[in-house]
Amino acid sequence: MLVVDDNRDAAASLAELVELFGHEVAVVSDPSAVAHAAAHRPEVILCEIGLPGMDGYEVARSIRAAGDRAVQLVARSEYAQPEDVQRAADAGFDEHVAKPADPARLERLLAGPATRVPDAPGAP
Repeated sequence: MLVVDDNRDAAASLAELVELFGHEVAVVSDPSAVAHAAAHRPEVILCEIGLPGMDGYEVARSIRAAGDRAVQLVARSEYAQPEDVQRAADAGFDEHVAKPADPARLERLLAGPATRVPDAPGAP
């Protein structure tokens, strides 16, 4: 699992939460996420949209352009209007999580496609 966030405190907090769910986590705070993903092939990438330089949309497009369709890309952003969710999907993200993330929803997302339980109607 890879957490990409330029806010080191936010990244560390999210990594700790994900570790509590039983996942190994690496944290990257800059656009080297694309190179890290290519080298380490994480199953899931939790990527902040508002990154300096190369934003999260560009990170997702670059990973998808490299042919990596297996990784689950999860966008994280303060912006979660329908158009924001659609923009993330258009860039190649599989999921979009509004910040702050609901821990229960995050845990469901990270359970993997085989064991993932769909969100209840109206769930965040």
